[in-house]
Amino acid sequence: MSGKNTDLVHLQRVMDNAACLYTENQVEQALDEMAVQISAVLADKNPLVLCVMNGGIVLTGRLAPRLNFLLQMDYIHATRYREQLQGSDLQWRVTPATDVKGRIVLVLDDIFDEGETLAGIKSWCEGKGAEKVYAAVLIDKLHDRKTASLKKADFTALTAEDKYLFGYGMDYKGYWRNAPGIYAVNFSVEA
Repeated sequence: MSGKNTDLVHLQRVMDNAACLYTENQVEQALDEMAVQISAVLADKNPLVLCVMNGGIVLTGRLAPRLNFLLQMDYIHATRYREQLQGSDLQWRVTPATDVKGRIVLVLDDIFDEGETLAGIKSWCEGKGAEKVYAAVLIDKLHDRKTASLKKADFTALTAEDKYLFGYGMDYKGYWRNAPGIYAVNFSVEA
């Protein structure tokens, strides 16, 4: 079997042995609740919503239609993981085309792990003159390794224990962002 086929078999095995932490229905219910919370704060603010690529793409696509008020959308691509299992330095790939100066900004990302990515994006937006920056995440990982000055997002749909997660935008080695729920890798069968 070729290396690529072996990789695909491995990726399927990771999914087959993963623990489902939240089903698709549970995630969708949590997004309903988060949309209500965001709307209560931002409905009259004409925010600029920034999707953090690539992880925030599913969250943004599922959450934006629930935000029934005027807003603009753009994206930002800053990453620490680059399809790896551990983060490193923040790498900027794309900054928003829309000017953030004087705007209320809502940053949407998949996961709040150590906080470095969202802290870096928030700092960048503030440095460009944003009036206020809010952050919304699908998952906040519960651990005491928050290394950034930012210790939590303003809006969080779900929390999870400190495991390697994938699904709903979060990936495992570049795959399974499309998984219909939130899963934890079982590292005893991962290797």
